[in-house]
Amino acid sequence: MIRQALLIAAASVSLSACQPGEGEPGAGPTDAFDAIGAEETIYFTGTEPFWGGEISRTDARYSTPDNPEGTTFSVARFAGNNGLGFTGALEGAPFDLTITPGECSDGMSDRTYPYTATLLLGGEQRNGCAYTDTQGFDGPENP
Repeated sequence: MIRQALLIAAASVSLSACQPGEGEPGAGPTDAFDAIGAEETIYFTGTEPFWGGEISRTDARYSTPDNPEGTTFSVARFAGNNGLGFTGALEGAPFDLTITPGECSDGMSDRTYPYTATLLLGGEQRNGCAYTDTQGFDGPENP
């Protein structure tokens, strides 16, 4: 009986040691990403293949060299721990765009962007860069 009580006590101590304490990573909810305001317009661009567009509130426009005017559609915005996500449907294909902080180069210009853009479009992943109307890129306006 005493041995069983000691085993239960030891197991309780072991499990509590695995739980994060206050102030430790994973200790509880974290604040949602808020470095890009809901009123900011986000511009995104990528290469190979060339793609880009913008998101303003719940309206997105996606363009390619074959469709330079772009296609406009609705998206839902959500803030995660380290960035923003936008989901919608582009001509029936799932559109999932993630914007995360981090210096980014498109590899084609001398620009440096403040955000990375990762797009999953109909199962195909595309990588690029992003900036906003208040958080611009560094480099030439027209490379």
